[in-house]
Amino acid sequence: MGSVQTATRPGVSLDADKPVLIIDDVYKTFGDAEEAVTAVDHVSFDVKPGEFVAVIGPSGCGKSTLFNIIGGMLGEYGGDVRIDGERIAGPHPAVGMVFQEESTFPWRSVIDNVAFPLELRGVAKSERYDRARHFIGMVGLDGFEKRYPSQLSGGMKQRVSIARTLVSNPRILLMDEPFAALDEQTRLLLGDKITQIQQELKQTTLLITHNLTEAVQLSDRIVVMTYRPGKVKRIADIDLARPRTSDVVGSDAFGRHVADIWNDLREEASRGMQESEQVARADRRRG
Repeated sequence: MGSVQTATRPGVSLDADKPVLIIDDVYKTFGDAEEAVTAVDHVSFDVKPGEFVAVIGPSGCGKSTLFNIIGGMLGEYGGDVRIDGERIAGPHPAVGMVFQEESTFPWRSVIDNVAFPLELRGVAKSERYDRARHFIGMVGLDGFEKRYPSQLSGGMKQRVSIARTLVSNPRILLMDEPFAALDEQTRLLLGDKITQIQQELKQTTLLITHNLTEAVQLSDRIVVMTYRPGKVKRIADIDLARPRTSDVVGSDAFGRHVADIWNDLREEASRGMQESEQVARADRRRG
């Protein structure tokens, strides 16, 4: 299969040490002045070209809010999100997004799902099908081009979604808990596939997740967030060798990284649980 990727994407800096994505003092508050809730509280970090960074934290820490800001779906926020120096104020063509909810079009075959972004751009059918086949093969779905989503497993549907995102050649791949609905074995195997793709494409990737194993398996660095309001508690380097597969999950080094991240998260998760219990008790008293 011939390569469809170009060696250098349009507008890409050749300086590997210069961050492609900068999150600088970002904050977001919902509600009015009387009942304001701060979801993201002055968060700062950056992502270099070809780097895989995970953002992890307890439920309610603002991970999805941060995802929506970086993806351009929340235009009103404090601070700056910049891609190659350009501030994000809406959907950006350099950002490809994969969501938690499976998002294939049920009336389209696999190849037509994957080729859809190119169809919108007016790319000729032969070219968009060539590109679609390339990425279908990359996600391991050769032979399924004519199948429909109803004929695929949940993991296969997510692979279609990933291929559909990659076909547009995004500068940054942004994923929001894409495997949350899948069983643990499927998650690990899809983690292998994501790692393979990311290394092959040198794809800059930002993953939003609550899964410790997933974060350690995939990432170069992990941004650990506090419970609401979501702040950066720590940024952890994951020094496991690449190429990396799910075989590493059973290693002592992997276990140490997971335990280290969990030590950071335990207090934050406990805070969230305590707050939920307090809210539940208050609701019962009012009821």
